Amino acid sequence: MTYVASTLTLTHSGVMAMLHAAVAKAEEMGQPQCIVIVDASGETLGEIRMSGAKYLSRRSARTKARTAASIGAPSSTIPEAVRPAIAAATQDAVTGLGGGLPIRVSGTLVGGIGVGSGSADQDVEVAQAALAAIGADL
Repeated sequence: MTYVASTLTLTHSGVMAMLHAAVAKAEEMGQPQCIVIVDASGETLGEIRMSGAKYLSRRSARTKARTAASIGAPSSTIPEAVRPAIAAATQDAVTGLGGGLPIRVSGTLVGGIGVGSGSADQDVEVAQAALAAIGADL
């Protein structure tokens, strides 16, 4: 019987590289964003609200990141029909809004990233730039 397992963890250097890349992509597209990065257990490792980003989008970005880390899939994969029930059951800790992506390195889930303040497509594009910055699985 196995009692422990090896795992990968996202370092502070990785978080900083992701934030830097995400901000650069948001600036390039001219859309200020809120960006939140969590570990695999949903704990916040780093975040930024860019100048001009909607302040309430910080909350949705965190929820998107935690959702992606929890389910190991994009936040938008929560089926439309169950989104209200899941949000109610988790006290709004889970969302089906686009912009949350899991962070996987060599197939291992190490966290989630959530982006908010733009359209869902813009949010995902910024999140993908952050993943690319550390060589995470796309």
